[in-house]
Amino acid sequence: LIWMSSAHCDERLFQGKAVARIEGSQGQFPITQNVTVVEGATANMTCRVDYNDNTSLQWSNPAQQTLFFGDKKALRDHRIELVRASWQELTIRISDVSLSDEGQYTCSLFTMPVKTTKAFLTVLGVPGRPEITGFTKPAMEGDVITLTCTTTGSKPAANIRWFRNDKEVQGSTKVNATGKSFTVRSSLQFQVDRQDDGVAYTCSVEHVSLTNPYMTTEVLEVHYAPHLEITHSLIIPQEGQYLKLECVSIGNPIPEPVLWSKDGGELPDIERMIVEGRELTITTLNKTDNGTYRCEASNHLGTSSAEYILFVYDPNALGQHGPDHALIGGVVAVVVFITLCLIIVLGRYLARHKGTYLTHEAKGAEDAPDADTAIINAEGNHVHAEEKKEYFI
Repeated sequence: LIWMSSAHCDERLFQGKAVARIEGSQGQFPITQNVTVVEGATANMTCRVDYNDNTSLQWSNPAQQTLFFGDKKALRDHRIELVRASWQELTIRISDVSLSDEGQYTCSLFTMPVKTTKAFLTVLGVPGRPEITGFTKPAMEGDVITLTCTTTGSKPAANIRWFRNDKEVQGSTKVNATGKSFTVRSSLQFQVDRQDDGVAYTCSVEHVSLTNPYMTTEVLEVHYAPHLEITHSLIIPQEGQYLKLECVSIGNPIPEPVLWSKDGGELPDIERMIVEGRELTITTLNKTDNGTYRCEASNHLGTSSAEYILFVYDPNALGQHGPDHALIGGVVAVVVFITLCLIIVLGRYLARHKGTYLTHEAKGAEDAPDADTAIINAEGNHVHAEEKKEYFI
């Protein structure tokens, strides 16, 4: 009986210890945090426990392979190292992280029962530098071209934006999955004209893994036919002065050479008519210089020309103040004359209309045989005064 009692007591003591251990273990629970890193960087995975009665901690990868059990390394991977191991913490380091390392990692606390906590490792795929394709220099005015910007390796998918110089324009975007990463393409299609020559089209790639966007730029070169204009240095050319004419050309390639002519033929006086590049200078103007001057230039897309009609004035005939003052005086005189005529016509019209009105009011009194009848007829007309009233505005 005594032995049985002793055994019974030992059993109760053992059960008491087990209960105490289970109750104590209820305050033990592993604590982890999710981790996000950029591909190629280093990830630190930390598991902590507030209370631990010498129970081991363990890290496992998404494939449920044990990485570390306490301070003991279980998986042969040179990228995985132990940072800190104690009863309250187990921290490991994964260097040169790849997209395949992404997933749910498990920290286990080997109590009775085992307690586990999950931590998700997110790996961001850095997008590759963008490239613009689809444009062959130079383009011809009127061509329809397609610019395509491509970036690979992003996770999640990168965002592509287009800019025409500094103004954003909308492109058409397609996203394709390549394994765990994405390839993103964005295209712009448009018809080019001379306004697009020298314009910069920029492709900007934005991603959560980038501090600043990746950018690449394509500067368009557009060829187009020439357009010419002639500018002149004098408004009123006079005898004895010199005149400079410049043939201003717009075109790509630059239209050249510039050819000058007068009245459909060659320049008649090469000693006074000096050609330097795009400029024609005529020294000591005289009446023989009057005529039509023409400049002409071309490139491989076409030919253009412009004309200037020269009339040389006699400074003595112009007078001291020139023709502008005489022209202004003539215009003022005509305006004053027309204004006076309008005033006279309007005054005569108003006067004539007013006389007709007074004669109409006296109607009835004219046909009366005597003064009394005239007065009666006049008073009768007042009855219909409202009907005969006229208004002048």
